[in-house]
Amino acid sequence: MSRRPSQPLQPWRWIGVPALLSLAATLVFAAPLRLFGLSAPEPVFPIALAFAWAVVRPSLLGPLVLLLLGLFQDLFWGGPMGMWAISFLLAYGVALLGRSLMVGQEIEVIVVWYVGAVLVAIGAAFVLTLINSHTVPNLVSVLWQFLATAVLFPAVQRILSEFRDADIRFR
Repeated sequence: MSRRPSQPLQPWRWIGVPALLSLAATLVFAAPLRLFGLSAPEPVFPIALAFAWAVVRPSLLGPLVLLLLGLFQDLFWGGPMGMWAISFLLAYGVALLGRSLMVGQEIEVIVVWYVGAVLVAIGAAFVLTLINSHTVPNLVSVLWQFLATAVLFPAVQRILSEFRDADIRFR
């Protein structure tokens, strides 16, 4: 179900549905399934949303939903309250700062900005965990989580292509 340029941009379509899918994906990937002794990767799905929402159409609703998604992640994973919320908002800020630089650029430029936003978010979560627990998180696990989140770019690209007409600069 693709959106035509003449249709108004409905917040439930570009924020609500992806947020619910992100929650569902978090729950599915948290399932304790093992295949050949390996568990499923644990990407941080809301980081992709933070990037896409800042590029598609900055609004107050996006950061508010990211705050709620971050608090859900903190409660679900048992981390310090606010850690993921701060991380998601930092990723949103990175994408918002680079938004005007990404307009009209090749896909490679957008990928670099996305990977940078993921790096900032995961790095912030790493530092906040370090400060809160006074121990260094497992660097291999952090690297795998970074890579698993970075490969979510096709989902970001899907959101960007679906809603790029929301901003006249992308036309």
